[in-house]
Amino acid sequence: MKRLIVLFVLSISLGLNAFPQLTIEKCQEKARNNYPLIKKYNLIEQSKDYNLSNAQKAYLPQLQVSAKATYQSDVVKIPVQIPGLDIPALHKDQYMAVAEANQLLWDGGVVQSQKRIVKANSEVEKKQLEVELYAIEERVNQLFFGILLFDEQLEQNQVLAGELERNRKKVADYIENGIANAADLDAVKVEQLNVKQVRIQLQTTRAAYVDMLAIMIGETLDNPVSLVKPVITLPDISLTNNRPELQLFDAQNDLFDSQKNLIKSGYMPKLGLFLQGGVGRPALNMLSNSFEPFYIGGIRLTWNFGSLYTQKNDLQKIEVNKNLVNTQRDLFLYNIRLTESRENKDIQRIRDLMKDDDEIIALRENIRRAAEAKVTNGTMTVTDLLQEISREDMARQTKKAHEIDLLIAVYKLKNTRGKGGIEN
Repeated sequence: MKRLIVLFVLSISLGLNAFPQLTIEKCQEKARNNYPLIKKYNLIEQSKDYNLSNAQKAYLPQLQVSAKATYQSDVVKIPVQIPGLDIPALHKDQYMAVAEANQLLWDGGVVQSQKRIVKANSEVEKKQLEVELYAIEERVNQLFFGILLFDEQLEQNQVLAGELERNRKKVADYIENGIANAADLDAVKVEQLNVKQVRIQLQTTRAAYVDMLAIMIGETLDNPVSLVKPVITLPDISLTNNRPELQLFDAQNDLFDSQKNLIKSGYMPKLGLFLQGGVGRPALNMLSNSFEPFYIGGIRLTWNFGSLYTQKNDLQKIEVNKNLVNTQRDLFLYNIRLTESRENKDIQRIRDLMKDDDEIIALRENIRRAAEAKVTNGTMTVTDLLQEISREDMARQTKKAHEIDLLIAVYKLKNTRGKGGIEN
């Protein structure tokens, strides 16, 4: 017999362990990875690699081919006659085909600035994506704690059902002893049916929440799914706020700095090698009247001062944009401080309420027991007893609601700060 009992307990234990158990952090991670927008990460990275590759190719030899055919009103002539020497006149129709290869040696830092802009712009896009993904956590929290609240209410509903069943049996005995009547028994049965209806409603709504959570995390969650109730630990207020919006502001300022470097490198001199080869009539010998090949090679220095005209305005426009971003950052931090203050007050308010929950439940329990004794002695009606049972049940539900409310408030503060501080 003992062996059968042990096997029965083990089977129940294994059955409970077979139910999926999820922490809120795991749900947040799964929801993030399942969100369609997460695919944008790889696209941003691929785009960055292509743009960096394109920028680096500025140091590859650049080949240019050109050709032209012209007709001119006059040509070069020798204004003297040399006896015995016949110098033919040049043709007025002239032709030239040229291929030129250029090798950049130094560009004043343009390519490096372009590469830095590509990386900074990619970082901005990633941080913008992080901001969008961060909002998923709050949605997961709402579903997760909603399910936990339904679990607590269902547990209390079961306790209330047991209490009503115990009193139904007592009332049935009272009827036999002439203390109560059939109407009293009907009143208890009505309360039992109400409890059953509430349980059905709670189970249905909980199943809907589980379905929504399953869609968000991209997994099938068959009831009963077991959620791990977090242990409450307040975030450390000394930690630096790590919201993705702040990282986005930093990334935007880095992009503006990169744009400044590109503007400054735009008016630096450029140094490179070139090799030009082709065929023409005339070629390098301007007095030749036949098609001839030619080549020219050397080093070339170019310096364009045109960008200096707009450099000051361009730099000031970037500075204005940086100031706008910094203003947005200050406003964001201001609103965060207001939100943190309100959420800390909410946490303290809920904790103050929870201090009296156990005492209220104990007192309600004593009142209910006294009411049961009065009914037994015939000095109180069953209807009054049912009211006391309902009030005790409400006190227990209030305590459970306060516990979940505190978890919600703590996780809201965690979400606001963008930092940890809550352990499972």
